Amino acid sequence: MAEKKDNKDSKDSKDSMELTLADLAKAMTNPDAETARTGKRLFWQRVRHENEAPVIDLLKLASHSEPPVVRREAIWALSELGGDESVDAAVAMLPNAELREDARMVLQRLPGEKSLDALKAALKKAPDDFKPNIAASLRARGVEVPGIPDDKLKPCRQTKVEPVGRNPAPVQ
Repeated sequence: MAEKKDNKDSKDSKDSMELTLADLAKAMTNPDAETARTGKRLFWQRVRHENEAPVIDLLKLASHSEPPVVRREAIWALSELGGDESVDAAVAMLPNAELREDARMVLQRLPGEKSLDALKAALKKAPDDFKPNIAASLRARGVEVPGIPDDKLKPCRQTKVEPVGRNPAPVQ
C-alpha cells in the first residue's frame, strides 16, 4: 500500500503562485540576502511559467518609481516576453548610469525596427564613454557605425612574439 507523501515543493510553488509580481519585486529589495534571492528566483519562475505573459505588470515594474534592482529584473524579463511595447521602458533607462548597460542590451535583444531605431537615436544622445557600447549593439544588429572604433579590435597588450613559419620579406 503506497503512502501519500506531503510534497513540500508543490506546496511552496502553490503558495508562491498567490504572490503577485509586485510582491516578489518587493521581496527582491529586502535587505536580507536570502529573502531577496528567493524573491528574485520566484519572480523569474513566475515570468517564465505563467500562462498569460505578464507584460503589463513588468512594464509597471520597469517604471521610474521602482528601485534599480527591480527595474533591472523587469526590463530583462521584458526582453524575453515583450516586443515593441517594451522599447519605451528600455529607452527611459538609458540616461540612468546604473541601468543603461542593461537597457542597451535589452534594446539589442528586442526584435523589430522600433528597438533598432531607438538604438540609433540613443547613439546620437549618448555620452562619449557609452557610445562604443551602443555602437556594438548596432553592429550586432547588422548596422554599420562609422566613426566609432570597435573596442574588440583594439589590441589589449603588446607582444614580442614573432610570426612562426612565415618567410620574411626579401631584402633588396
